[in-house]
Amino acid sequence: MKTDASASWLPALSWARGYGLNDLRRDAIAAIVVAVMLIPQALGLALVAGVPAQAGLYAAMSGLTIYALFGSSRTLSVGPVAILSLMTAAALSRLSLETPAEYAAAALTLSFMTGAILLLAGLLRLGFVANFIPRPVLVSFVTASAMLIALSQMQLLFVVPVSGSNALDLFASLIANLPGAHLPTLALGLSAIVFLAVCRSRLARPLTRLGLHRVAAQSLSRTGPIVLAAVAIWLSWQFDLERAGVEVLGAVPSGLPSLTLPNFSPALLGSLFLSALPLAIVCYVESISIAQALAVRRRQTIEPNQELTGLGAANLVTSFSGGMPVAGGFSRSLVNFEAGAATPAAGFYAALIIALVMLFLTPVLYWLPKVCLAAVILVAVYALLDFSVLTKSWRHSRSDFCAVAITLAVTLSVGAEAGIGAGVLTAALMHLYKTSRPHVAVVGRVPGTEHFRNIKHYQVETSDNILSVRIDEALYFPNTRFLESLLFRLVAERPGLKHVVLMCPAVNDIDLSALETLENINDVLADSGISLHLSEVKAPIMKILEGTRFFTRLSGRTYLSQNQAFDDLR
Repeated sequence: MKTDASASWLPALSWARGYGLNDLRRDAIAAIVVAVMLIPQALGLALVAGVPAQAGLYAAMSGLTIYALFGSSRTLSVGPVAILSLMTAAALSRLSLETPAEYAAAALTLSFMTGAILLLAGLLRLGFVANFIPRPVLVSFVTASAMLIALSQMQLLFVVPVSGSNALDLFASLIANLPGAHLPTLALGLSAIVFLAVCRSRLARPLTRLGLHRVAAQSLSRTGPIVLAAVAIWLSWQFDLERAGVEVLGAVPSGLPSLTLPNFSPALLGSLFLSALPLAIVCYVESISIAQALAVRRRQTIEPNQELTGLGAANLVTSFSGGMPVAGGFSRSLVNFEAGAATPAAGFYAALIIALVMLFLTPVLYWLPKVCLAAVILVAVYALLDFSVLTKSWRHSRSDFCAVAITLAVTLSVGAEAGIGAGVLTAALMHLYKTSRPHVAVVGRVPGTEHFRNIKHYQVETSDNILSVRIDEALYFPNTRFLESLLFRLVAERPGLKHVVLMCPAVNDIDLSALETLENINDVLADSGISLHLSEVKAPIMKILEGTRFFTRLSGRTYLSQNQAFDDLR
């Protein structure tokens, strides 16, 4: 019992007990592929966030290691991700930071606050909050954020100043400064983009035709970023591209990360809280979506509250190791999955590989052109673009389209934090609006059956002295006035009416406001000589109604079936 209790908060104890050589082999192969993919990504994403390049590698090491201990997913790869890097840059740009050291310390503070929020949410069992962000809103937000990230990388691709607080400003700044583009850097960057795109989309098929296993071919096609980095470093060193005006990464401190402390000044904590909250939400929602999608494919399960704990712990530890906010990355996790990772130990092994790079290869990183990192990020965020959500939501539901369009527009015009907030708020308001106008149908009996259907869509039997109304929503405060007004209007249109039957097979809840409204309906109808009846009320709802003033004063009866009510009252 004690071991099982420990495994509930430290999942590593569960999978480590049966760990074998086959698991080691699979995890080691996956770790190599993920590390090869992650190293250039982490360097590039650190530049997106505006922190030193090594912060991306530090964050990758700590994120992978800590999540391997506390996360519930077997294949989620945790580290720097594009969306969080963009949100980090946006949050820190609003602060009055004078030196790079202050900026880096503020990034650690943001990571700490993000981790603390996630950890607290895990302790409070708030894993269900992911359900409150509709998937179309999340897809729209990711698409808009990818566009902002791409625009932010144009300054490295063209070597021109690109500034602005929104997409229009960034684009206008880029166009205005294009005449000053550095052509050698642009040529190198475009070549890198083409190379990465070919590796990503075209390399796996010819490798498969040459006899490689599909998984091995796909894994090799993902090594494009590290191959690009190696070739670019050699070219940069061999031809001294720095002297030709190509910006290089520069000196990267060697060795493992040392203990770093976030800035805990009350003023900074207060300034960053409103940024840390949406950052934590996006971190969790994006990670849990990826983890659940991959777990289903292996018939595994994900514990949402444990995911909050694992992601929270990863961000907390990252804040003390010189990193930046981390989350589960879609492309890396998919590669980890396809490479055959058996357990979270694959993440730990990948962290070891990154640590070896930090110990022995950082002098080589000096010559890495920044434009190649920009190319890695541009190709990565291209996969995040999904404009089909606009057409899908338009065809399916205008309210969904409204939420998607507002998310996209606000993210591009104001920023990532405002965009996700506007999307969730719009979706919530649309949901409230729809539930405030519940679907209510006047029904009649289908001839020769005991089934009751909407009189607008079927040829049915009705009675002049009976009004049968089916309610297709839970009854609560936003929609009771609509129901009351509709019922009174229907009653007024039928002068010979003697009975009103509320058919309630879809009513799963009734709150106090609804009860008071039902009391008023019952009293008004009784004063008019009309009896109010109920049919097909579910047992849990009947328990709520029994003993209430409405039920004891009900002018009519309750019926097990609508057919019984119709035969009895007719």
